[in-house]
Amino acid sequence: MSAGRPLDGADAASPAQPLLAVRKLHAQYGATRVLHGIDFEVRPRGITTVLGANGAGKTTTLRAVCGMVRTQGEILLAGDRIDGKATEDIVRRGVAHVPDGRGTFSHLTTEENLRMGAYTRRDKNEVQADYERMYAWFPRLKERRRQQAGTLSGGEQQMLAIARALMLRPRLLLLDEPSFGLAPLIVRELFDILGEINAAAGTSILLVEQNASLALRLADHAYLLETGRVVMSGPAERIRDDEAVRRSYLGY
Repeated sequence: MSAGRPLDGADAASPAQPLLAVRKLHAQYGATRVLHGIDFEVRPRGITTVLGANGAGKTTTLRAVCGMVRTQGEILLAGDRIDGKATEDIVRRGVAHVPDGRGTFSHLTTEENLRMGAYTRRDKNEVQADYERMYAWFPRLKERRRQQAGTLSGGEQQMLAIARALMLRPRLLLLDEPSFGLAPLIVRELFDILGEINAAAGTSILLVEQNASLALRLADHAYLLETGRVVMSGPAERIRDDEAVRRSYLGY
């Protein structure tokens, strides 16, 4: 896979069609409804961020896309409905999820974790090339390729979780609070790498993030959630530059 070529499926949606389109999405845990009919989109090769306070429904939004919670409404990936599909089927269609807490296999080495990310693939030669691609994006992982993941620093574990998800060659990467618990310098480095991945590989990203300032600088479109409802959406730059929005909703 040469640099600059979209990951498999990344360009499956036409420029006029959203890669991910969510319509009237409700989600609930048992009898507790968390999302109340939200609409949002992710464009091909785009970066969309979902912002909001704790409890707004951000994490549930990602889980709903992955088929991990009970939902009503429509979720379309490149025009095909995926709501109601099993999580494994959604993964095979090219959706990779990096949950909060990272979820690395702590007893496996860095390289073994990456291998786990490519378990559904059969293109062995290109898998090997993708190892090197991940190591080029995340040089620290190459230095620690034989080190147990549980002994890596928090920032390195987050990089590993993202790299493992990218080994799937997803068309859509879901990221849940990638900056959580990391030092500011590591966070800036990580977000720079995410921008490079989006630009070079064409991977669309749906980003849930508490650091609104950084998220709005990375994303091209933003949605603000409040108690499970979209209260504002638009180009990330416009929301970032609106002082009233920043004070009322984003806290900076």
